[in-house]
Amino acid sequence: MKYGLLGFLVLMLTGCSWVYEIGAKETNSTYDISEAGMEVTNLEFTNQEGETTQVSDFEGDYWLANMIFTNCSTVCPLLSPNLQNLQAATIEEGLPVKVISFTVDPNQDNPELLKQYGTNLGVDFDTWTFATGYEEEEIVQFSLDSFKSRLEKAEDGSDILHTTAFFLVDPEGNIIRKYDGLETDQEEYIEDLAQAIETN
Repeated sequence: MKYGLLGFLVLMLTGCSWVYEIGAKETNSTYDISEAGMEVTNLEFTNQEGETTQVSDFEGDYWLANMIFTNCSTVCPLLSPNLQNLQAATIEEGLPVKVISFTVDPNQDNPELLKQYGTNLGVDFDTWTFATGYEEEEIVQFSLDSFKSRLEKAEDGSDILHTTAFFLVDPEGNIIRKYDGLETDQEEYIEDLAQAIETN
């Protein structure tokens, strides 16, 4: 048990994981961060179809946001399938939730590469959008302003440190929930999503 925990901590510290985040910790089913006053800022981007859109176009919708990049070989291979499973569950439960995955490596991740990435994951593109087409400085600022999460390259340049959380944004652009993207048991997440949508 001790060595398993140590290995997990090493992965978190060396991989493309979260740094300097604020908000509720995902313990004891405490996912509600609506009192933190966090709002998404606007960001123009290009989606996986090569179309120009922006975050404000999603006003009126509930959507889950996360950060990924296709070259990530540490936690992203866990994050993305977990979010795909969560998307499938929301569709099965009839929950009106969209998904936006923001690449933290826009110079590498063009629309075609992100479309292939999503296809390989088996995502439903009807409700899942991959975002790119901005400058590195823009996504760094967006992550900090919206999710209170620093985004930076590892000192040796081999990786990109970013949040591993999934954030639920309400139709007004408020960030009301935060989920641990590395958690594979998502039963509580589905229940909490349903409750959040019902009560907001």
